[in-house]
Amino acid sequence: MQSGRRRALCKPAWPTCGGPFDTEACRREVIGLEAEVGDPGFWSNPTAAAAKMARLQALKAPLERLAGLERQLGELEALAALGEEAPDDPDLVAEAALLLPRCEADARALEMDVLLDGPYDRGDAIVAIHPGAGGTESQDWAQMLLRMYRRWAETRGYAVEVLDLLEGEEAGIKSATLSVRGQNAYGVLTAEHGVHRLVRMSPFDASGRRHTSFASVDVLPDMPDGAGVEIRPEDLEIDTYRSSGAGGQHVNKTESAVRIKHLPTGIIATCQNERSQHSNREIAMQVLRARLLALQAAERQKELAALRGVQGDIAFGSQIRSYVLAPYTMVKDHRTDVEASNVQAVMDGALDPFIAAYLLARRSGSLAAG
Repeated sequence: MQSGRRRALCKPAWPTCGGPFDTEACRREVIGLEAEVGDPGFWSNPTAAAAKMARLQALKAPLERLAGLERQLGELEALAALGEEAPDDPDLVAEAALLLPRCEADARALEMDVLLDGPYDRGDAIVAIHPGAGGTESQDWAQMLLRMYRRWAETRGYAVEVLDLLEGEEAGIKSATLSVRGQNAYGVLTAEHGVHRLVRMSPFDASGRRHTSFASVDVLPDMPDGAGVEIRPEDLEIDTYRSSGAGGQHVNKTESAVRIKHLPTGIIATCQNERSQHSNREIAMQVLRARLLALQAAERQKELAALRGVQGDIAFGSQIRSYVLAPYTMVKDHRTDVEASNVQAVMDGALDPFIAAYLLARRSGSLAAG
């Protein structure tokens, strides 16, 4: 190991980075919150106490990861020093080969932790997929996206539940709503919010012509009951109807499916996947809360954009990513210019390079319009 390599392993100046990297400020806040937790009257206000506990955990997680990363960097520096004395020692080389990838992986995890500092980033997500114009073509594309996100979630160890699914008449889906549960699920999946474009030789066209299809992906924070948004019962219009599609004996025999419309905004949430009307109603309300919260956030962003005198980075209807299967194969994210030639791997859930690039660009303010 050369001395230059050793210098490259030196610890960076973590406390001087500012923002989420400002470790000294984070440690001071942790000390203050821990003192509050120790107060006998801390839980007298359960709502405020829960919020402070969540904040405390959100601050401690990256600090603990940072401490572990600093220990690993110290071990690498020690290995580098020993390597200068015995550059041909195979045991040192083998140990460094094991430690370095682990250190890099932990650094990427820490980077993700500090990039996701929004109020709901560390929570669960609701993902809604809708095909664009184009009938069967777009419905098939929406189903491909549904499979892609389920595969991606599986590789990350996230729990996925289909809350609502409406199948197309010939192929594909007319809509799908998923619950994705796991640490940072919402913050990570915000990178997927927008319109996705597919170019391919159509399997539904007897002439074998090339078709372009669109589908939108909506990502919402999965909020607990009553959190973030107030819904008045008199503002709701609730209908029940018979479920459609596969699902068991109750399908098409009982009015278990639920459709809830929020009258002031016109937002609609449905659920038909559960066996009981009560369960479907609870899930539909869960989705409605998330959509109302997203609407509030969008309105705040519009107000900020108007004050700045510029348009926001990305509008919902913009094309964020293209998946090209013919005449060549490529996936390109138009916001970050990240590309991948292995389209099948992406469709099997290899989305992390696109997600990481988006989060980094968003933090730096260098996102391009989709």
